[in-house]
Amino acid sequence: MERKTIIWFSRFSLFIIYFWFGALKVIGISPAEKLVEHLYEATLHQTLGLDTFSFYFGFIECALGLIWLFPALTSWAFYALILHLITTFLPTIFLPNDTWQFIFTPTLIGQYIIKNLALLSTAWFVREAHTVASSASATV
Repeated sequence: MERKTIIWFSRFSLFIIYFWFGALKVIGISPAEKLVEHLYEATLHQTLGLDTFSFYFGFIECALGLIWLFPALTSWAFYALILHLITTFLPTIFLPNDTWQFIFTPTLIGQYIIKNLALLSTAWFVREAHTVASSASATV
């Protein structure tokens, strides 16, 4: 398979995951809603309402998904993804009852969170491929 095709498939995969899961939060039917609510109660409950937080968190995920479709925004998308992933890993620290059964034994929610490392590696691959392509075209 051609390298360019693999990179676009990776971009599209990141778009689908972020846009779809974000849209579920925006319309209030995300299966992760209870986890978001628990994390909200443990961290941000005094700053803004849960409905507002969930809506904007989902909206940001949708936007993050969309920007992966624009190669010129790759670096921005990568760093925004890292910030987002930091927030997604917070439950492993703040909500151990939701994320861990025993030491090194995640719950299903914990597994869902840990699998975000695959998103990081995909995003990193796209960013590096974009950087290499940009450097190559700049030297021509």
